[in-house]
Amino acid sequence: MTSRFRLLALCALTTLVLGSCSGQKAADEIVIGEYGSLTGNDATFGQSTKEGVELALSQLQGGQQMGAIGGLKVRTVVEDDQGRPEEAVTVVKKLINQDQVCSVIGEVASSRSIAAAPVCQEAGVPMISPSSTNPKVTQQGNYIFRMCFIDPFQGTVMAKFAAINLKLKNVAILEAADQDYSVGLTQYFSEAFTSLGGTIAGGKPQAYQANDTDFRSQLTAIKALNPQAIYVPGYYTGVGLIARQARELGIKVPLLGGDGWESEKLLEIGGDALNGCYYSNHFAVDNPDPRLQGFIKAYKDKFGKEPDAIGGLAYDAANVLFQSIQTLHDQDAAAFAGLGSSQAGKPARKAATAKLRDIIAGLKDYPGVTGNITLDANRNASKPAVVLEIKGGKKIYNTTVNP
Repeated sequence: MTSRFRLLALCALTTLVLGSCSGQKAADEIVIGEYGSLTGNDATFGQSTKEGVELALSQLQGGQQMGAIGGLKVRTVVEDDQGRPEEAVTVVKKLINQDQVCSVIGEVASSRSIAAAPVCQEAGVPMISPSSTNPKVTQQGNYIFRMCFIDPFQGTVMAKFAAINLKLKNVAILEAADQDYSVGLTQYFSEAFTSLGGTIAGGKPQAYQANDTDFRSQLTAIKALNPQAIYVPGYYTGVGLIARQARELGIKVPLLGGDGWESEKLLEIGGDALNGCYYSNHFAVDNPDPRLQGFIKAYKDKFGKEPDAIGGLAYDAANVLFQSIQTLHDQDAAAFAGLGSSQAGKPARKAATAKLRDIIAGLKDYPGVTGNITLDANRNASKPAVVLEIKGGKKIYNTTVNP
């Protein structure tokens, strides 16, 4: 046999065994897509999400590296959207059309979830955002879910904490004007704080762009207003720099924020400048809850580091999805087969993902590591928030606020 014929024979055998060169599924299996910012300005968001899903998968069916549901292997395909909404659209289209995923987990940043969600909605593929908090995310359609609280609640939590716990009357705001997350939190915080008798210094927020690194002009303007605190509803990369530059300018009041601060990099960037600051979050690692502490131990054993709340939410999202797929298997074997079969046509797969969607939508009292999760009629999770205080270079639990 000539070398050319050997090559052709090998290609033919490979095609039979692995499927086509298009990247389609090779055999009956459950394929789940995941997308996030593995690179870019907020890369820890995507990395923590990836690790949370990996841990959940490793624990599926007794800790096998490749978990299984109903006799079918479960496999994840992870895509990096580089922290860009337009790339989120591209990678989600790839996950659905090429990888034939039955569901998608992601994103963390609300702007990227809002960009990609319509792709999942149109295809009839359920998407679970672990931690996008802007209300617009699930408004993209009935196939879009989230495992976290939403910003009207989160903004109100910090407004109440500022007005009642810290007894503040006058707070300035510094928002990222090009982030849906930041703009939304600004709105909800402002409405709640003023309803409690507070005042927004200057009557409106100072603004910056997400990729900015110099905030001195905005901070100088804020300093002239003499506020008692500054609400900074941005992501950790900007917040750390803002804290340092605020202290350099002689601003000593606390900074307040939301769950966009949550990253192992926050304290690396901001350092001692963040001491005395507060932010709302999904859990506190010093909470003694056995479920949470079990997760933290398993995460540290697997990855050699302590998880952040983003990883915990991703872990919950993956386990909710696994449970929902198992329920589909138990309730409707034919639909489950359509979900995992490499031979199923588009109508059969769409019917299967529609039934999976219905099961996810009915989630009630799921015992997550980030709290019990019940999805409301708008597919949003109703759950408490915690406020963390940064003290002595550590994130310390301060209080819990229930919905």
